[in-house]
Amino acid sequence: MTPFETVKSNVTARQVAELYGLKVSRRGMACCPFHNDKTPSMKVDRRFHCFGCGADGDAVDFVSLHFGLSPKDAAIKICKDFGLPYETGPYTPPARAKPKKSPEQIFKEAETKCFNVLCDYLHLLQTWKTEYAPKDPSEEWHPYFYEALNELDHIEYLLDLLLYGDVSDRAFVITDYGRKVIEIERRINEFRSSGTARSAEGCNFYGIRSHECR
Repeated sequence: MTPFETVKSNVTARQVAELYGLKVSRRGMACCPFHNDKTPSMKVDRRFHCFGCGADGDAVDFVSLHFGLSPKDAAIKICKDFGLPYETGPYTPPARAKPKKSPEQIFKEAETKCFNVLCDYLHLLQTWKTEYAPKDPSEEWHPYFYEALNELDHIEYLLDLLLYGDVSDRAFVITDYGRKVIEIERRINEFRSSGTARSAEGCNFYGIRSHECR
């Protein structure tokens, strides 16, 4: 807490007045130290008020007037003299909790994620189909070429569902292929980082944006 909050929560005007030498009766009356008071005219409790000169305030105001200090310095003095902990830096309100996403937002983000990953995978398969195609009938098929032949039609089908299907179609792709999309994304990242990707003529996998896949 700031010095002001600490004093407000822990110290009364009567406590500081008595600490700094003011004699307060059982009824809470005292001679006002802020004018030439012959008879007790100040009421001191949580706050103080003088019926003679009109001085009024809380514990910080009392110390500020009594010692000629700024309110901030008065609050710090009270904290030190009473042994109260306080923060010296500026007050920082607690961070607001981030608003929860609506089901519609969660669905849209998942849909966009699936579309982008599947679109990247489509381009990668198209690249593999060209780059790793066997040069003659006797050559053994490369695993990337084999994967391209097996997956291309299926990935195009899923992308068509995301692009042109209704809500139930899109939800089907998200729920039934969510884990596969995560695995595909991991494999794409590994392929990119391996440095083994090659560019086919007219098809640079790294230069194609997801929205250009159709």
